[in-house]
Amino acid sequence: MPIKPLFSHGPLPGYRLFFCVLAASILMFADHRFTRMEDVRAQMTMVVAPVQWVVSVPSDLLNWGALALSDQQALVDENRRLREQILTLSHRGQRLANLTAENTELRQLLKAGERRRIPYITAELLSLDNDPFSHQMVIDRGHRNGAYVGQPVIDASGLVGQVTAVSAYSSRVLLLADASHALPVQINRNGLRFIVQGAGRYGSVNVLHVPDTADIREGDLLTTSGLAGRFPPGYPVARVTEVYHDPGQPFARVTAEPTAQLQRARHFLLLFPPPREDVDDPIWDESMDISADAIHAAQRLAPIEPDDAQEDR
Repeated sequence: MPIKPLFSHGPLPGYRLFFCVLAASILMFADHRFTRMEDVRAQMTMVVAPVQWVVSVPSDLLNWGALALSDQQALVDENRRLREQILTLSHRGQRLANLTAENTELRQLLKAGERRRIPYITAELLSLDNDPFSHQMVIDRGHRNGAYVGQPVIDASGLVGQVTAVSAYSSRVLLLADASHALPVQINRNGLRFIVQGAGRYGSVNVLHVPDTADIREGDLLTTSGLAGRFPPGYPVARVTEVYHDPGQPFARVTAEPTAQLQRARHFLLLFPPPREDVDDPIWDESMDISADAIHAAQRLAPIEPDDAQEDR
C-alpha cells in the first residue's frame, strides 16, 4: 500500500489559510464595530486564563526566587548595619549618662533651671514637590495629630525644616535647603552666632554675613541657637565645608552641608518645643514717634549717676 504523506501539498491548505484570514478579519471588524463582542471576549478570557496562568508559572517561580534571595540578602546586610549602630549608640549612651549627671550637678551649683524635655510625634514622607526651584515635601501628619505652622521637623541626623501649611491629615514642610528658608545658628565649638540660608540645593547652605576675621573653620558643626524662638537650641543643622576669604572684602564666603538626609530620609520627628516665656511689654513701641516727650520719658527711666551729674553741671 502506498505510504500516506505526513504533510499534504494539495490545494486544501491554501483554502484553510484563506478561511482563517477571512474569519480573523470578520472578527476584528465585528470587535471594532459592535460592543457585544466585549462580552464574548470576556467569556473567552475566562477560558484562556487557566492556560495563561499555567504558562506563566515557571517565570513567576523564577522571579519569586530571585526576589526572595535578594530581599534576604538585603535584610542580612541591614541587620548587620543595625547591630553595629546599636553597639555604637550603646557606647555613646554610656558616656551620655555620665555627662548628663555631671551637667545636672553643674546646673544645680549654678542655680540654673533644668532643661525641659521636648515631646515629639513621628511622621512619614508622602510626596516631594516636583518644582525644581522649590524644596518642599508633604508628610502624613496634620492638625488632627497636633501639627501646626512653624513646627520644627528633624530626622535622625539633624534639622530638616519647618511646617508651612497644615491640613487635616497632612502637612507641607519647607526644607532647610530651600532658598527662601533661613534660621539663626551658632558654632558648636565657640558659640559664634550666624544666619544660615538655603542655597537651592540639597547638599549646600550658605552662612551669611561672616566677618573675615571670625573664628570659623572647615568641619565646624552649626547647631540651632534658639534665638528666633521657633527652633529649640542644640539641634545639628549643618557642617562647614568651605571658608573662602576674599582679599579686600569684609565678609568671608562660607558654605556648609546639611547634616540631615534631605534626599534619602523617609521618617521624621515633629517637635513640640515649650512656648517662650512671656516677657514684659517694652516701653518703646515700634509705632511710637520720636518726640521730645518720648526723650524726656527715656531720661526719667534711666537716671544719670550723681558723679556724672556733677560733672555735667
